[in-house]
Amino acid sequence: MSSSDTYKTIASASPEVLFKEKNSKFFGYAFPISSEEEVKPLIEQLKKEHFSARHWCYAYQIGTTKIQYRANDDGEPNNSAGMPIYGQIQSFEVTNVLVVVVRYFGGVKLGVGGLIAAYREGAKLALEASEIIEKTIDIHFRVTFDYKNMNKVMRVIKEKNLNIVSQLMNENCQIEISTRKKNAEMVLDIFTNLFEVEVEEV
Repeated sequence: MSSSDTYKTIASASPEVLFKEKNSKFFGYAFPISSEEEVKPLIEQLKKEHFSARHWCYAYQIGTTKIQYRANDDGEPNNSAGMPIYGQIQSFEVTNVLVVVVRYFGGVKLGVGGLIAAYREGAKLALEASEIIEKTIDIHFRVTFDYKNMNKVMRVIKEKNLNIVSQLMNENCQIEISTRKKNAEMVLDIFTNLFEVEVEEV
């Protein structure tokens, strides 16, 4: 990773890739995801498209500072599918990504070594076919203040070029802002030192 507040992910779902090994077909896919909830519907969709396939093996990784990951062999021998797929996610240094390799069995057993190589290759081809982009790790803050202090808060947001995620404007105002991780401490300090303004990380 180039600096501590950026990460790599894929821009959009990869095109379908196909890898053949001893009559077995391996279709590889990569999807950008931001939560675990997105995994199941994507797998279900692939099961509909490939309803006569034998295995839908996958791995995903989510997060930047706190990493969550899962590798699923879907009925293949232990660690012969999910982990080789996950290994490719690690070797491409991407996160917030789901890689699925769908296998049609071709009648010839590949053995564990053959499976590991085939699933690794399917995952690698899917990631090679994806556009890998760099994004910043953003920290979110909630700033709470009275309406009369609005100008003061808005001035900082404008000067420091902060993103407004959401805002609630009444007597009591709340603005959620985001900033790159490397600027987070400075932003927190500025708001902490503003009179009659409260700030917390969300």
